[in-house]
Amino acid sequence: MASRFDRDPRASGPVVQGFTGRGFSVDGGIYRALLLTPKRADEWQAPAIADLAVADLEPLLSLDPMPEFMLLGTGPNMVFPPRSLVKALEERGVGIEVMDSRAAARTWGMLRGEERWIAAALMPIA
Repeated sequence: MASRFDRDPRASGPVVQGFTGRGFSVDGGIYRALLLTPKRADEWQAPAIADLAVADLEPLLSLDPMPEFMLLGTGPNMVFPPRSLVKALEERGVGIEVMDSRAAARTWGMLRGEERWIAAALMPIA
């Protein structure tokens, strides 16, 4: 079942516009898993949450300036990432907000509507 929501007119850059059985709908494309910055959306080969490491998020950490914080969507349910990942991000000065991927996608749109400089990694929803 597909769900859709309207784009916040204040949001610039890529915004998740809905969900399908195949993934996230972003500006006409469908992505199974997704890395988002204020400038772009990219397909992501997301590892299992237990294996998630800072190297998997490097494209987001190369953002200039560094994101205020990162949203991590952990799939259909919220699952805490490895503590080593959280610590490595904190050492770089980047906080992480963990939630299920649908909630993270909606939060992305809301925060981008406020023009917040953030990044997001969204794991598959199915």
